[in-house]
Amino acid sequence: MPVRLHINVDHVATVRNARGTPYPDPLFAAQLCEQAGADGITCHLREDRRHIRDDDLARLKGAIQTLLNLEMAATAEMTRIAAQVRPGAVTLVPERREERTTEGGLDVRASGPAIAAVLDMDREQGIRVSLFIEPERDAVEAAHAVGADQIELHTGRYCHAAGTNRAAPELARSSTSATRSSPRPSTSASSAA
Repeated sequence: MPVRLHINVDHVATVRNARGTPYPDPLFAAQLCEQAGADGITCHLREDRRHIRDDDLARLKGAIQTLLNLEMAATAEMTRIAAQVRPGAVTLVPERREERTTEGGLDVRASGPAIAAVLDMDREQGIRVSLFIEPERDAVEAAHAVGADQIELHTGRYCHAAGTNRAAPELARSSTSATRSSPRPSTSASSAA
């Protein structure tokens, strides 16, 4: 399976929002990433709009040349937005207002009905669905059972273990989960940092 590089431009928007200026512009950053060879652009439209805003999403969809991956919570509002924008892919992530960035994987079993609603809409629109999950056997099996097109493994525990004796076991856990998921759903690894 070829490695594909997708760049998340959320925190370009975070800096812009903190400054209260129109720059730095996440669209400009996305275009630079594409020029440098990125295979896709990822953005997370959170319910509180703390990073990417609705107009950023519309501008990204209208201008980028590669795949647009929209990270979002499995809510009715976000599902409507995804149906209107029609990104190339949607990644469902857990969302808690008190976190600065996504801090863990989606609980697929507990979120089943909400995930099913997004899967139905996305299939009608021809949008691929990915689930951002923990690198655990139950999570991989649950993602397969609900019919996700692919998964993204949360590697935060591995990232936080760097330089410690916990790094190798965390890497092995992610690797085992990625192997378990083949050939369907396909996988990509990501840290939430």
